[in-house]
Amino acid sequence: MFKAVLFDCDGVLVDSEPITLRVLTQCLCDSGWKLDVNECSKYFLGRAVRDQAQLFLERTGKPLTEGWMSDFRAKRDQALDQELVVVPGAYDLVENIYPLLGANIACASGADRAKVDFQLRKVGLFKWFEGRIFSGHEMPKTKPAPDVYLAATKYLNVDPVDCLVIEDTPSGVSAGVAAGATVWAYYPQSSVDRVCESELINAGAKKIFKNMHEIQTLLIVLIAK
Repeated sequence: MFKAVLFDCDGVLVDSEPITLRVLTQCLCDSGWKLDVNECSKYFLGRAVRDQAQLFLERTGKPLTEGWMSDFRAKRDQALDQELVVVPGAYDLVENIYPLLGANIACASGADRAKVDFQLRKVGLFKWFEGRIFSGHEMPKTKPAPDVYLAATKYLNVDPVDCLVIEDTPSGVSAGVAAGATVWAYYPQSSVDRVCESELINAGAKKIFKNMHEIQTLLIVLIAK
């Protein structure tokens, strides 16, 4: 049924979102934008920080500078280096479908490439995705635009309609749907405070999964058909 599987990174392959949101919230508070982690997730989850530059200016009275971004990234990367772990079941999922698809998998993230590479290396997944990592920062538009997923399908030489996208945010689901792919949403218990299941469905997710083992079981059956 599927000729390729395209993975988001944050929240799908690595459990990075709580860490990044915590650091981002603190950096925003230090700049004068007083908000909590749940509010921060509403504005930034699944979106590039740079795409919220106008909102940053409105809430802080200051422009979003490259210096601010560099400081945030340094603090974020330090926290990720100390705390990052793989999403439960993601390693087994990737390892098992990789040979079944003839290596036709890719990581298509809205994050900057350095962060994605670092995270995948940190949790031992980089070997499965080396040479097939795509960053929304390198596209004309990042998620929810489909650009990063279209770039991945073009590189793999697979029609988007034959691809499965695995996402965990409404903007990511929207990006996969806009590319023409089938999208499944990963929605673990930890997602409850960040996003509603109905948001994922409304964005176009065809199936909702609570854990990666469920995805693996169904995928292996579908790929074998």
